[in-house]
Amino acid sequence: MSKIIASAAIRGAYKIVGRAEKKWQEAMDKWGAKEPVGFPNTAYYLPVIYGMLGNKVEKLGDMEPVLKRCKSLLPPPVREEHPLPYLAPALDAGMATFFAEELIEAIRYLETPDFYTKTEDPVDGNIWLGAADDVILRKRGVEFVDGTAPGFAAIVGAAPTNEIAVKIAQELQQKNLYVFMSAEYNGKRFSEQLVEAGVQIGWSTRLVSFGPDVIATVFAAGFATRAALTFGGIEPGDYRKILIYNKDRIFAFVLPMGYVTDEWYANAAGAISWGFPVIADTPIPEVLPTGICTYEHVVSNVPHDKLVSRAVEVRGLKVAVAEVPVPVAYGPAFEGERVRGEDIYLECGGGRTLMVEWVTTKRMEEVEDGKVEVVGPELSDIEPGSRLPLAIAVEVAGREMQDDFEPIMERQIHHLINYAQGVMHIGQRNIAWIRIAKQAVEKGFKLHHIGDILHAKLHQDFGRIFDKIQVKLYTEEDKVKEVEEKARAVYGKRDVRIEGMTDEGVETFYSCTLCQSFAPGHVCTISPERTGLCGSYNWMDCKASFEINPTGPNQPVEKGECLDPKLGQWKGVNEFIHKASRGKIDHYNFYSIVNDPMTTCGCCECIAAVLPMCNGIMTVNREYTGETPCGMKFTTLAGTIGGGLSTPGFIGHGKYNTCQRKFISGDGGIQRIVWMPKSLKEEIGDRLKARAEEIGIPDLPDMIADETVGVTEEEILPFLQEKGHPALKMDPILG
Repeated sequence: MSKIIASAAIRGAYKIVGRAEKKWQEAMDKWGAKEPVGFPNTAYYLPVIYGMLGNKVEKLGDMEPVLKRCKSLLPPPVREEHPLPYLAPALDAGMATFFAEELIEAIRYLETPDFYTKTEDPVDGNIWLGAADDVILRKRGVEFVDGTAPGFAAIVGAAPTNEIAVKIAQELQQKNLYVFMSAEYNGKRFSEQLVEAGVQIGWSTRLVSFGPDVIATVFAAGFATRAALTFGGIEPGDYRKILIYNKDRIFAFVLPMGYVTDEWYANAAGAISWGFPVIADTPIPEVLPTGICTYEHVVSNVPHDKLVSRAVEVRGLKVAVAEVPVPVAYGPAFEGERVRGEDIYLECGGGRTLMVEWVTTKRMEEVEDGKVEVVGPELSDIEPGSRLPLAIAVEVAGREMQDDFEPIMERQIHHLINYAQGVMHIGQRNIAWIRIAKQAVEKGFKLHHIGDILHAKLHQDFGRIFDKIQVKLYTEEDKVKEVEEKARAVYGKRDVRIEGMTDEGVETFYSCTLCQSFAPGHVCTISPERTGLCGSYNWMDCKASFEINPTGPNQPVEKGECLDPKLGQWKGVNEFIHKASRGKIDHYNFYSIVNDPMTTCGCCECIAAVLPMCNGIMTVNREYTGETPCGMKFTTLAGTIGGGLSTPGFIGHGKYNTCQRKFISGDGGIQRIVWMPKSLKEEIGDRLKARAEEIGIPDLPDMIADETVGVTEEEILPFLQEKGHPALKMDPILG
């Protein structure tokens, strides 16, 4: 390894460790050893320290042994003549750097609680997001499993101009990579350059502004470490497995832009330990392969127009991007983009106008593949700021096409349109809402490009089940109403068909092993009355997925002999999960939270837990960050039962599943629910009310406590007694 790099990295580590020790001593003098510290809303303490050392830093006093470990890792400065290799001591210095930076950032949260937004996106006057909480980790972590996000780029410093910054950011977004930003160069920061250029930043657009100085780079290492802990089933302290996991599965790299300081070198040495190479735009010394990273460790003097492609090559990242014939950038990174106020060129739906989306099957002779027709005004025919009604009618034909596939393809319209930069899409069916930005129109975007997108991407993703597709976009009021009337009739039939399905009515369930790369022992089995616990897949979705990809994660599972109709256990399912979990799980029950419940991974929408005092259960969705009556927040629950465990008394589930007829029916069903967050109750309110009426307890929703009543069993029990909640009269749930 370069003597220059090793010397600089070690010097930088000494500076950062010294800074951490000074901050810690000041904090100790002010608050004392028992003062709580940590990153908000996470079960992983300070994640790099927790992952590498197994140490739980919960109070200021817990930092002292970590500082001692930092000092023990610091190698002596490189001498003028040094016969030994430089790599190992430089990597030790990098590890000490990350430990020290986490301590500094934890103290920053203590000293200045509002320094970071603690949100997914910037707020007025503050673009620094800080450490990602566990809600963000789980939401975004799924994308690293299914390939939607193959990796991330950690950008340190700033580009020479705002224009170059925008170009590099968009190139990374188009490759579906996240961009983690920190540090400054020449008084500029990459994230600030994007904001100045009018680019939306935040987790929703994958442009994440962690913090203003290089210390915040540790948040990227923390995110990667938590991915290994959360989804990889790796125990805290098993640093070797965590580093190998990141090298093999988290495809990340560092892009230092500008003069590389000692502190930057120290952070680069830390990144290399995780298998993340460094690709610089300045002529720093290079480091050739030595086995820590996949290929080169440090590559320098790369021109800005080659920086992204060279980084992808050095990291060994395989990026699959389908060519979509549109004049704007296109990719999942733009899905969270917002089009607001003065930026709006056209708005359709959202309560302002009528908008509807509909996929329907036609005869082969009725469809001309690739035909896109706009009936009514185009974008070139209207003024900026206009509103129009809009109907998007997607007509498909194919020998393998089935009516059951229509809603699955229809659901794809949302994210496929959203992938276009400058186009915002929300909702589905006849409650859709779309906004198109002036910037997109200036680049040549028109309504017919929506049809081009759907033709290209639906062929790519669903080409196995249809042969031809054409798209008609209507912007005339009478035509839109006509399409909406036809679509509403079909929606009703679909809902009846799906709602009417029962587990007893089919002989085949479907597996979902999509999350096994993160939770090796987890096997989700999806039935008509038990949707996937991530909320993304129902039985019909899995059926369609298997038709599209017979060797994919959704495989048919023959139920076989029913071993327990009450709890929901079948011989064929047991045999499948024993094989699919590689012998880790040999059985579980579909309908019970108490008796051998289904395994849970870190991607679940909700977690239910037994509340013995109330003789019922609570359920909490991951968006809710407060306390719950079981004594654990969602993040703690997920860290406790995630990773593919079957934990009696706890179970992960989807929001939709809450109101399905078989939800914990083996333990008494929906009338066992005694607490849930108010926001969740409102979100599923209509279905909850309908289900309550169906079981003859129409007032059940009003009997369920929420956080406004209390967040302990002792607080909510009097409310349940006053309301006469049915769970209090049922047989003991743990009996």
